[in-house]
Amino acid sequence: MLKEYGYVRVGAAVNEIHLCDVDYNVTEIIRLVKEADSKGVEILTFPELSIVGYTAQDMFLNSDLYNGCIKGLNALKEFSKETKTIFIVGSPIKINNSLYNCAISFYNGHIIGITPKTYIPNYNEFYEARYFKSANELKTNSISLLGEDVLVSNRLLYKCDNYDITYAIDVCEDLWMANAPSNFTSLMGANIIFNLSSSNETVGKVSYRRNLVRMQASKTLAAYIYASSGLSESTSDILFSGHAMIAEPDGTFIENERFKFESSLIIQDIDVAKITSDRLKERSYETVGFDNEINLAHFSLVKRNNELLREYTKKPFLAHTKEGLEEILNIQAYALAKRVKHLGNSKMVIGISGGADSTLAFLVCMKVTKILNLQKTNVIAITMPGFGTSGRTYNNSVTLIKAYGADFREISIKDACIQHFKDINHKDGVYDITYENVQARERTQILFDVANQENGIVVGTGDMSELALGWATYNGDHMSNYGVNCSIPKTLVTTLIAHIRDQEDGVIKETLTDILNTPISPELLPLDSDGNIAQATEKSVGPYILNDFFLYHFLRYGASLKKIYFLACRTFKDDYKDEEIKATLKVFVRRFFTQQFKRNCVPDGIKVGSVAVSPRGDLRMSSDTFNNMYLKELEKL
Repeated sequence: MLKEYGYVRVGAAVNEIHLCDVDYNVTEIIRLVKEADSKGVEILTFPELSIVGYTAQDMFLNSDLYNGCIKGLNALKEFSKETKTIFIVGSPIKINNSLYNCAISFYNGHIIGITPKTYIPNYNEFYEARYFKSANELKTNSISLLGEDVLVSNRLLYKCDNYDITYAIDVCEDLWMANAPSNFTSLMGANIIFNLSSSNETVGKVSYRRNLVRMQASKTLAAYIYASSGLSESTSDILFSGHAMIAEPDGTFIENERFKFESSLIIQDIDVAKITSDRLKERSYETVGFDNEINLAHFSLVKRNNELLREYTKKPFLAHTKEGLEEILNIQAYALAKRVKHLGNSKMVIGISGGADSTLAFLVCMKVTKILNLQKTNVIAITMPGFGTSGRTYNNSVTLIKAYGADFREISIKDACIQHFKDINHKDGVYDITYENVQARERTQILFDVANQENGIVVGTGDMSELALGWATYNGDHMSNYGVNCSIPKTLVTTLIAHIRDQEDGVIKETLTDILNTPISPELLPLDSDGNIAQATEKSVGPYILNDFFLYHFLRYGASLKKIYFLACRTFKDDYKDEEIKATLKVFVRRFFTQQFKRNCVPDGIKVGSVAVSPRGDLRMSSDTFNNMYLKELEKL
């Protein structure tokens, strides 16, 4: 089931060992493989030299121990007929009268391939060169082992024939070197890297090791699965903690609890489709020249009915720390400050509606006055009441502007719009799109004209969610001189305001709180009989929390609509019915495609996160792109 959405389930196991007791170690490896198989794991790795123990030292050179390892490998080969899980173990292997520290992959009664260790540490507490040779010294790329010819190479790719995954292997020290084998194998197609390791513990090393694994996943655009030897190794001079980690390029990271005497197993569903999408986008990824000396070992995975283990956040655009939120605000403010400074410290003209978007843009403008040491009155904040303006939003606008000390101006648009209705012969009481857009364009005209008077620039307030859905009036609120919210989705707008609110007190804190509690509305239609907002945006376009979820997965990772729907139904199972999610996804698809003409002429604005819709940076798309194929896919769901 998961493969149709682009996932593969992997695991990292740390097996309890008895040093040089191969029979015991094989039994424990088999037990862990069976456990992993029962949990749907498709590829599983064990630590370095896991069949015998990393700390065997001179016993590696003992013929009885080596023969025991070969018998143990044969037992694992026979056992592999009983499991659907590919498993990778570490063992010494003799090749042309030399010993190599190897990772051996087993599946379906066969050895798929062997990857020897490339970098052999021989410093400080490590003395591996006493026993092992580097893979770079191999004179062959295949050997006869346990009755079959097996590929052996540190440039070996393990390619799945019935699914879009290719894995490769690093062995311990290989990760720590500047030119790790996975630097090469990932460029040649490996999207999952397994590392069989024995990394001992010293003060501060665990953080360094985590950073290495995370960075290698990011650099290679590959999932990185790491398993290191545990407490059952010898502690004559060094201690191993049994550290296991699984990292993905998008920052997803899990690890086990270290310092456990018993065996451990961690599991993750790797989103291979997401990795493939990143590699298709980042064209600089394959510009480094390498020769084409690779070896391919082939296998096919058995279909499983796994249920997805991993969880997805409902708000993928959100920064989860105060530092992250401050960073976003700094990017917005310093970008606008650069433009203001370039224009000779021009004034900033902004329309304030009492809604969240204009509030955030206004707060960014006030931050710019601090950055550039300008008078607060350099921000000209104009509230422009119309036919749908409520007392609540009007009062919040006025209070906020005056509390921050900006240049407050009030200009009603009613008379101008009434005159324009007469000019174009628009009938009274017809509350159509013309009625709404006349008001939006009148407000925009006022802002630009005041900017001309004051030698200023119009600061845009529209957010990325509105741009994605085309929920803006063309040449109305769609236009400005510089947009500070253009890559901020609606779900992040409110989070940023709340972050600022929590640092304020008194009337500012109260006002920002009420703004956050105000329904989202353009307020372009008349109020209801009680004077309350009658026009609710989310009744037309659906919940923004869903639309932002769709937008993130659609643009950031090129996910299929089928996968987006699948993830949304799981993520929002307690919030929305599947039919509501599907209906909102239909609206998203229709509007996203039909409204590209608005995005193709948006003004300058700052990119903040990994997703943006500017035609100059992130989204190059024709305005006349058809959405028929996508809508047909939705009907199949």
